[in-house]
Amino acid sequence: MEADIMFWQQGWVWAVAGLVLGVLEILTAGNILIGFAIGAMMVALLLWTGLGAGLSFALLLAVMAVSALVAWIVLRRVVGVRAGQIKIVDRDVNDNQ
Repeated sequence: MEADIMFWQQGWVWAVAGLVLGVLEILTAGNILIGFAIGAMMVALLLWTGLGAGLSFALLLAVMAVSALVAWIVLRRVVGVRAGQIKIVDRDVNDNQ
């Protein structure tokens, strides 16, 4: 039975991808990869519970993308933008003032 399952239909593959993306998020600046890491972990959870059994690779990627977007939006609302993070520049450094 295990031989019939493609590697991307196994939960541990998505969990490893989520962990790798999570580590890369820690090593890089910005909050870009955390949504993808959460999305990959959601797909892993979906596969481990059996709800995602038999889904195609394209559908699993779509689930990951939607989960990543929702996670990013929720994290953006919870964590928000830090004060002073957005800087508005009204003059150029090359201006002679």
